[in-house]
Order: sequence, then C-alpha cells, then structure tokens
Amino acid sequence: MTALLLLAACLALGVFAARFLAVPANAPAVIGFWVLDLAFPALVLVNVPHMALAWDLAFPAFAAWATFLGALVFFTVLGRSLHWTRGTIGALTLTAGLGNTAFMGLAMIESLRGKDHLGAALIADQLGSFLALSTGGVMVAAACGGGSVGAAQIAKKVFTFPPLLALLAGFAVRALGGWPPVVEGVLHRIGDTLVPLALFSVGLQLKLSRSEAGLSLPLMAGLGWKLVLAPALVMATGLVCGVKGIAYTAGVLQAAMAPMITAGILAEQWQLNNPLTQRIVGLGIVLSLGTVLAWNALLP
Repeated sequence: MTALLLLAACLALGVFAARFLAVPANAPAVIGFWVLDLAFPALVLVNVPHMALAWDLAFPAFAAWATFLGALVFFTVLGRSLHWTRGTIGALTLTAGLGNTAFMGLAMIESLRGKDHLGAALIADQLGSFLALSTGGVMVAAACGGGSVGAAQIAKKVFTFPPLLALLAGFAVRALGGWPPVVEGVLHRIGDTLVPLALFSVGLQLKLSRSEAGLSLPLMAGLGWKLVLAPALVMATGLVCGVKGIAYTAGVLQAAMAPMITAGILAEQWQLNNPLTQRIVGLGIVLSLGTVLAWNALLP
C-alpha cells in the first residue's frame, strides 16, 4: 500500500508544482535525462544479477512483447486508414505498446498478489517491456521521428541506449557472482530515484483538460488498446495455451499496466506528437489504478 501511495503522491506533487510553483521550463527535459539515462540503468544493474531465470516464466515476457508488437500492427493499420501522422502512430506504439511494468507494475503486483509474484513480474519488465523498449522501441522512435533515418543510425541508437548497455552489463555481473555490497548499495540508491522523479515529471506535464483537436480518437484508441484489448488478448492466449499459476497472473497484470513513462520520455525526445504522449501517459496512469484492479478481480 505504501508503494501505491508513493505513486499517487509523486504524481500529485508534479501537478501541484506545475500549477502553483515557478518550475523551470526545461525541468521535464532534465528529469527525463536523469530517469532514462541514469536512474533506469542503475535499477537494471541492481535487479538483473538477482533474477532467477526459468522456462516457465517465459509467458510474462511473451505477454509484454505481444502487447508491443500487437500495438505496432494495430496502430500502423489504424493510423494509415485514418491518415494519422508518423509521429502519432509512433507515439501510440511506444506509449500504448509498452507498459509501466517497472515501478507501477512491481508495486501494484506486490500489493495485490504478494512478493512471490515479483520474480515473474520482473521477468515481464526486464526481458519483456524493457528489452522491447531498448530495441524495437528505439527503432520505432527513430523511424517515426521524421527525416531520413538509415539502418546504421537506428542501430547506433539501439546499441548506445544506456538501459540496454546496463542490461548487458547486468548479465555479465550476474555471471561473475554479483556486485560488491557497497557498489550495489550506491546503484540501489540511484535507482530508487526513478519512481518519484518519473512520476513527478509526468505530473508536471499532465493535462486533464479537453483534448486538442484531432487528439481525442488517437487518445481513446491508445488507452483502449493498453488498458482493455491487450490484457484481454494476453488473458485469452494464456487460457488457450494452458498457462497457469504465477506466470499467468503476472503476465496478464503486467500487460494491463498503464502506458510506460519511460517510453513517453523517449517519444518526447523524438518529438512524436508530444501533446498526445503527455495525455496518454497521464490519463493512463490515473485510469489504470481502476482497470488493473478490475483485471486482478478476474484472475484466479
């Protein structure tokens, strides 16, 4: 419960600061840099060496990848039929295709299902959402960001993306037996800043007012996919394939999480329809507090 209250408090503080305090204009950009390039890699470096890998945990990772790839197909087809811009399609693919499976997902699953679900939830985050963000997400951002982007440029962005480098380093450290306690302690403290700062940044930019012209339909489509269609498809797939237990529960709940804040920051860095990005991330977080509870009630 404390973790959920922290999410709500940081979001509310961002909204309060934007309305009543003199916040520097570049604050969201600076916070975004810290979150994406420093705090998130530190969190990865702490968690990966402790992950227990097993074949029965493949479903949560599959669920995250299916959500992302399904969003790519869904929004590309829908966007082209409705003549949306590449920026709009890219923003929807990133924010509605990638879930907030790290701080929101881990916090909510621990609160709703207990600590025994955290291993499967972490697999969904690290090998699912995070890996999809680090590879396919960067490719989508680069391809939809405008201009001519070659394969070499996309590859450079992917393989110099700090969280991906941290993931590779984390597996190397895992093979060597883990970090010295003092190093792990420092990384843990840096990683702990991700949750409050990321949600505070979202709060700074959160706009719950009436959508600008042309944003309502993309916004509804994005939230409909992320909060309803994607978890429904994951749930149905798990039932058909006979997936049970913690892997099934964690996979469905992680698929139901709000749009990923980090993906939103990436979309904004590439100027992929920033007004839409800000609204879908902010509204998605607020609405998901109810929809995740509803999906949890449907699970065994």
